[in-house]
Amino acid sequence: MLKGKKTKGKKAVPVPAVIKKQEAKKVVNPLFEKIPKNFGTGQDIQPKRNLNHFIKWPRYIQLQQQMAIFYKRLKVPPAINQFTQVLDCQTATQMLKLAHKHRPETK
Repeated sequence: MLKGKKTKGKKAVPVPAVIKKQEAKKVVNPLFEKIPKNFGTGQDIQPKRNLNHFIKWPRYIQLQQQMAIFYKRLKVPPAINQFTQVLDCQTATQMLKLAHKHRPETK
């Protein structure tokens, strides 16, 4: 039989000599046992869940939700994205009045 070379494996990292603090055990009252809930038929009441996904929403709300998801997933170029952030009507009116005052003189 041929003797092969022994492969050197990685040495196990020694455990640091830090003394772990032992946690004090909580006193458990044997009169009050915690019994897991059973959600089978005729047993415990099911926990309330968010059922918004299953509601038949009006068409305009469906469109709002779809557009929100669409804009989250879509990478929009900055030149186009600037038009999604417009001024409200009152601020736009004030800004246009100010621009009207400072417009260049006509001949």
